[in-house]
Amino acid sequence: MSEWVLLGDLLVAAGDLSASSRDAVLAQQQAKPGRRLGELLLSQKSITPLQLARALARQSGLPLQETIPPEASLADLGNRLSLAYLKDLRIFPLGRQEGGLRLAVADPYDSRPLNDLAILIGERIIPVIAPADEILRAINRDFERRSEGAKEMVEEIAAGDNDSRAPEPEDLLDVSDEAPVIRFVNSLITQGYKERASDIHIEPFESELIVRYRIDGILYEALRPPHKSHAAIVSRIKIMGALNIAEKRLPQDGRFRVRIAGKDVDVRVSTLPTAFGERVVLRLLDHGSQVLQLEDIGLAPDLLRQLDAMIRKSHGIFLVTGPTGSGKTTTLYAALTRLNNREKNIITVEDPIEYQLPGVGQIQVNAKIDLTFANGLRSILRQDPDIIMVGEIRDAETAEIAVQSALTGHMVFSTLHTNDAAGALTRLVEMGIEPFLAASSIVGIIAQRLVRQICPHCRESYRPSSNLLADAGLPDDGALYYRGRGCERCMGLGYRGRSGIYELLPVEEETRELLLARKDAATIKAAAQRKGMKSLRDAGLAKAAAGETTLEEVLRVTQEEV
Repeated sequence: MSEWVLLGDLLVAAGDLSASSRDAVLAQQQAKPGRRLGELLLSQKSITPLQLARALARQSGLPLQETIPPEASLADLGNRLSLAYLKDLRIFPLGRQEGGLRLAVADPYDSRPLNDLAILIGERIIPVIAPADEILRAINRDFERRSEGAKEMVEEIAAGDNDSRAPEPEDLLDVSDEAPVIRFVNSLITQGYKERASDIHIEPFESELIVRYRIDGILYEALRPPHKSHAAIVSRIKIMGALNIAEKRLPQDGRFRVRIAGKDVDVRVSTLPTAFGERVVLRLLDHGSQVLQLEDIGLAPDLLRQLDAMIRKSHGIFLVTGPTGSGKTTTLYAALTRLNNREKNIITVEDPIEYQLPGVGQIQVNAKIDLTFANGLRSILRQDPDIIMVGEIRDAETAEIAVQSALTGHMVFSTLHTNDAAGALTRLVEMGIEPFLAASSIVGIIAQRLVRQICPHCRESYRPSSNLLADAGLPDDGALYYRGRGCERCMGLGYRGRSGIYELLPVEEETRELLLARKDAATIKAAAQRKGMKSLRDAGLAKAAAGETTLEEVLRVTQEEV
């Protein structure tokens, strides 16, 4: 039998941990008896789960399974264990071999699952060490794969008990015998999340009820539940969102948080009374998703350099424009994340707060108590900010305070609903801002749209028709472009995910002169293009030529430029 080696020494010998870090954690372990060394190291992020698993495998002499294959299934345990139990003990079956069931375990020294499962299934358990995070991924993946879809629930909800008042399960995938309407709503949200839907629409009509998912900006019909279940579905969603289930005549807004496959998802609820009953829209926000960096949002390298210089100015206004759902808030968050450090005081006023930004003070607009963008902005100025983000400039009062803030030494970020960058300048003047104030305060404007990306799994080259090339203003020179055939990964759509296209307008001397002369947006845009500004259409065509999106998609999102 080989000599026993301490876990800390194994980690140091492998180069995964310094000797000083080991000694410091050992001292903490003595102060906190009962906590294992590996647990403390993981909590402090001194090592990764894989590094711990390798060390435990060397220490215990058990085999190591670094990744769990996708085909591994909980069915080997007869589906008799709950999601909570599996996650608590960090175990997952790897299949049978001669002599017993191979079981992935994160902790080889916890004998509970080995003894319990041996009794439960009547077989010998053969432990194999795997990283804890890999086991959790496998558990969530398998539960997700086997969870009942909303379509399978339609017949049951039509015939079953539609009591919507039962308590919420800890994880939506860990459902068993709840009322059919509860299981249906859970499945609806789970399926929407799995298919990357940003919104779920529940729409009643005279004789039918339709559920649609918005995926990559486009609405797709998902299913048609029985019309008689509409009231129960709405009541269930209202209970989850802490809304008044008795009030059916007025619009209501609420929110709740659910857990899907171990991930927190914020759900915003909006109900609206119509002639045939209440419409419901659920907005899904993955609470665990990371805020994108500027490098990740689809900016061309030259635009990224220009944008970076603009947002780092000590004062001024930087505006992001585009229609609803074009990713304006994501761009602002990416800019703030780039600037966020301990030397800056960053405060935002938003409606709603979509993502939490560590180190940033975020204020939620609340019209019920008169906390508007304008009032919130006034209060922010008394908090000694360096950088201010206003979710949207909606009125003249907010615009005026934003301009004054920029002129008094603050950097202000905000959004406007205009079709292009030049239109934002004239919109501010229309709101009542004097042209000389707008010209001296705005440092840059970026207009954007989101285009769907071609699915990488079914991407193919082709030659577009002459009509399509003519619509795009391109020569019919035989050049190859790309599209998606449609496959299981993209649900037959040919697209998967979205990326931004951008039009960046630096406010320089010529632009200021045109604004002071009260020239229209088209004149300002033409002058900027002569100096090298690429339009949204040009940016989209560049992505199509690079095989990232299709010509049809570029024409769809830039049709107002025609």
